Amino acid sequence: MKLSVYFTAQGLTQSDVAAHPVLVIDVLRTTTTIVTALGNGAKAVFPAATAADAIQLVNNLERDDVLLAGEQGYQAIEGFHCGNSPLEMTPEKVKDMTLVMATTNGSQALVAAQHGSPVFVGAVINFSAVAAAARAAFEEAGELIILCGGRERRFALEDAYVAGRFAREILPSRARGVEIDDAAIAALQLVRRYGEKWKTAVNASAAARRLKELGMARDVAAATEVDKFDIVPLYADRQVKV
Repeated sequence: MKLSVYFTAQGLTQSDVAAHPVLVIDVLRTTTTIVTALGNGAKAVFPAATAADAIQLVNNLERDDVLLAGEQGYQAIEGFHCGNSPLEMTPEKVKDMTLVMATTNGSQALVAAQHGSPVFVGAVINFSAVAAAARAAFEEAGELIILCGGRERRFALEDAYVAGRFAREILPSRARGVEIDDAAIAALQLVRRYGEKWKTAVNASAAARRLKELGMARDVAAATEVDKFDIVPLYADRQVKV
């Protein structure tokens, strides 16, 4: 059995993920926003690597129930219906809607994982449900990749810590015969450093500090509401659905 962690999608190839179980996390904020949207009644979310790709996808869908969502450099993209904040994903806005989302980090990680099977979308807010599903997939397939969105193609503390929390939950209590890579070991060490303190670990990150500087402290708080939703979003056929 093998569990691997990638701190960003850099260096991840199609052959690395093809037909393998993958768990994608981007706590601040893409996967948190996606889980919130689906939890509040959205039909589906289509991740796009770029804003241009998102616009093209919306044009191809030719439907009235589509919202363009996303951000670049933390800010909502001009002309889009909404940004990348879980606070925007209210039932009034997203129920029965389809979102097409382009973000700086998380949507690109999802696109990079699109050939995995299954591909889980995880966050703090649906931790227990996704951890149970990913553990079952790990036991069945004998392997699992945890892919972090990262921050501007670099390591992100909040994602690495949450990856460690997932890894600890997914790995058997006696991990004999289980191969874990160096990134997974590092993520588990972060869990030893911060323990059960979700908020402390996430708030210690550069991304959290930047969001607070921009007046988005409530987004950070929303991203650390443990198990707010009991759903397991899956990414397949270019879309994320429950």
